[in-house]
Amino acid sequence: MNTLPAFDWALDLLIVQGAMGAFDTLYHHELTQDLPHRPRARLELAIHAVRSVLYGLVFASIANVALHGAWVAVLTAVLLVEVVLTLWDFVVEDQSRKLPATERVLHTLLAVNGGALFGMIAMQLAAWAHEPTALRALDLGWRGWLLSVFAVGVTVSGLRDAIAACRIARRALVANPFAGLPPGTVLVTGGTGFIGETLVNQLLDAGHTVTLLARDPLRAAYLFHGRVRSVTSVEQLQPHERFDTVVNLAGAPVLGARWSKRRQALLLASRVGVTQSLMRWVDTAEVKPRTWIQASAIGYYGVRPGDERLDEGSSAGTGFMSELCRQWEQSAQPLERHGVRAVVLRLGIVFGPGGALRPMLLPHYFGMGGRFGDGAQVLSWIHRDDVLRIIARAMSTRRMHGVYNAVAPAPLTQREFVQVVAKVLRRPAWLHVPAAPLRVAMGEMAELLLDGQRVMPARLHQDGFMFRFPAAEPALRDLMNRPHADFAHSACGFPRARV
Repeated sequence: MNTLPAFDWALDLLIVQGAMGAFDTLYHHELTQDLPHRPRARLELAIHAVRSVLYGLVFASIANVALHGAWVAVLTAVLLVEVVLTLWDFVVEDQSRKLPATERVLHTLLAVNGGALFGMIAMQLAAWAHEPTALRALDLGWRGWLLSVFAVGVTVSGLRDAIAACRIARRALVANPFAGLPPGTVLVTGGTGFIGETLVNQLLDAGHTVTLLARDPLRAAYLFHGRVRSVTSVEQLQPHERFDTVVNLAGAPVLGARWSKRRQALLLASRVGVTQSLMRWVDTAEVKPRTWIQASAIGYYGVRPGDERLDEGSSAGTGFMSELCRQWEQSAQPLERHGVRAVVLRLGIVFGPGGALRPMLLPHYFGMGGRFGDGAQVLSWIHRDDVLRIIARAMSTRRMHGVYNAVAPAPLTQREFVQVVAKVLRRPAWLHVPAAPLRVAMGEMAELLLDGQRVMPARLHQDGFMFRFPAAEPALRDLMNRPHADFAHSACGFPRARV
């Protein structure tokens, strides 16, 4: 079949477009921005879903058939809709998040390449429009096969984005634990992090006024649509400022580079240093906060035998993690002399969209799940929704004070965790990673993977707190959108009405 030279150029540009789009999706949307797990990315994900499916149609049709006559109008309409959706996507992205420089540059290249691509295709479509209406097979050789692969890939990506958008919508139906509290003023540190972002959004949605201590105010403005006041340092807080509650979540990620002396100093400064700066502000504040909620971690207890049950009265352990948590908690002790009610939450491994759970699950998605070491190390975990409910309870319940273990009541060994994940994902879990290479590669940080503690939420139980997710399997099913087979759900994960 005769085609214009412009059509060959269009095929090359379409391949370039597909390659750049795949990189943008995998590197930016999935790896660095983690859009499927951002509550505020629901509309962007929905737009991406429609765009991707339409792109799949474009790739598949151009790769395999020549569209003659009236079919030209159909493809032209699809391309015009694609352009409109792209422009809308640009607007939504700028309103919902701060794009990294590499993503903005890549979007510009995609737009330029797309313009040239559509121009080349238009020349061929103009020629085909004069032919009798028909679909005629095309053999484009390797380019046809490659474009067909792109068609499948971009369609799968669109379906994933659609599922993610629906999952976000479903999770939005979960009751906001802060909605029933009297509106107040809240200072949050670490408010753009894994727990903090959701916390701040829920506080704002519930009518609270939030001030955020953030290194990047522009990013905070994008994340929260300009609804928060941001300060870049504690020194910007004035003595006359009044906060009903302070939630201190600040801290650099513990899992990352090896715990060198420099890395340990950074982890200490991001927690202890920030808290000490906040204590200096409290010393000068004309009106002290009524409630202070301080993050810590179960690393306070150090490495313990798996059969030892730990509660809030258990002693501190040894090692860097224990020392980090101990100093972090001690840095907030000056609150006592000011009469501020302080609640310290020793957090377990927090299961939520993104966070520490994501790298834990990634090998399982590819059928490469398995245990680390002997698998006997205990995981004391908690669902992020329960963390937020505990924070809301601490804000509203005056009798809560002191240290609380923020962990679910059913810890499990790493071997048991792997089995639960394999069951939920329906993937094999056969891999065994020996402990010795991990300890050599990661140094002391390997204890995060190879050691653990059996920590119990004794004080939360005494206070009558009811966990929404007391066991790991329902928690993981909730987070991975994998309901039980006997639970009737719609395509978007909303429960169907029963009659």
